[in-house]
Amino acid sequence: MLIKVKRVYDLPEEDDCFRILVDRLWPRGLSKQKAKLDFWMKDVAPTNDLRHWYSHEPEKWQEFQKKYKEELKPKQDLLLEIKRLEKEKGTVTLVYSSKESNINNAVALKVLLEEK
Repeated sequence: MLIKVKRVYDLPEEDDCFRILVDRLWPRGLSKQKAKLDFWMKDVAPTNDLRHWYSHEPEKWQEFQKKYKEELKPKQDLLLEIKRLEKEKGTVTLVYSSKESNINNAVALKVLLEEK
């Protein structure tokens, strides 16, 4: 079982298996057909307030992770659903649209899921 993280604009690959968009907003300029998503889980994404506050500023990364983890506490059912899909499909790829490959919500979410 494996959880991967990938930018939605990168070409989908067969080993992505089950692709879940974990952003609140649909990626700009990308059709649903090109995205090749299996599921769009908007409710697991950071709130608009948190997203705007963070704005992918590297100095806020540690604090963003803490705040995002707090936001997800009442949404444990969504995290369990991703873990269930991982178990069922073998691999789940968390897909995001940020230009920041190392400091985005999908990376933070993967860390949380791996703790479970």
